[in-house]
Amino acid sequence: MSRREAKSATATLPADAPVFAEPWQAEAFAMTVALHDSGLFSWSEWADALSAEVKQPGAASDGHDYYEHWLAALENLLSAKGVADKGDVDALAAAWERAAHATPHGKPILLENDPSRPKVVAARPASGIGLT
Repeated sequence: MSRREAKSATATLPADAPVFAEPWQAEAFAMTVALHDSGLFSWSEWADALSAEVKQPGAASDGHDYYEHWLAALENLLSAKGVADKGDVDALAAAWERAAHATPHGKPILLENDPSRPKVVAARPASGIGLT
């Protein structure tokens, strides 16, 4: 597709059409840009990682699973760069899911709401023994 064709195709999108179907897609996109900007990977590394995911067998021909591939490519790069392995990412995702289920409707979802998360108890000052 030429630039002119691409520009024409995007010009026909409705003005109120969302760029991302779900908030997590925008977050994954922003995270990728931020990690690139911080120097974690080059755009060519990113393109190679995303391309490898999109070409996986079973990818939807209509592209509806594009951001699932995007996320998988990002997770693979994080692992390859030694930032976080798949187990770390999966454990954190599970913690967020548990926190979401434990959070009352209308309240912000906080990782601290994960019922499996160890509770941190604030240290109490000594009861005056030996204090001046």
